[in-house]
Amino acid sequence: MANGVNKVILVGNLGRDPEIHSFDNGVKKASFSVATTEGYKNRDGERITHTEWHNVVLWRGLAEVAERYLRKGSSVYIEGRIRRRDYEDENKQKKYVFEILGDNMTMLGGGPRKDEVQEDVGQEATPPAEKPEVETPIPEDDLPF
Repeated sequence: MANGVNKVILVGNLGRDPEIHSFDNGVKKASFSVATTEGYKNRDGERITHTEWHNVVLWRGLAEVAERYLRKGSSVYIEGRIRRRDYEDENKQKKYVFEILGDNMTMLGGGPRKDEVQEDVGQEATPPAEKPEVETPIPEDDLPF
């Protein structure tokens, strides 16, 4: 039997600023939620939208880029894989969390240029060039939340 494929591609907007955790060895982890919204028309021709929320985790160089440039509402393209993490809550109930472990990230919109960062296994990601001081504001009505 061949190995399976675990590949996820998301294009969406951050629901909150990245939460950054720095470890003693200098490694950083960024966690944030991304909203993806899809729309369709029902039988009556009424426009229906559905928003799905995804927990995203970035490590090392990608986490540093997220810390520096991403904020609530930022548009991103994320490539990664799904991971399930198990834990016990305070009542000893087993809980499951599904996360997207990001391997590649492209920042979309929010400025005059697009920056792409890719993290190869065992290597640090290269941060993008400094963004210009002036940023294009994201209109409130364009956010999916």
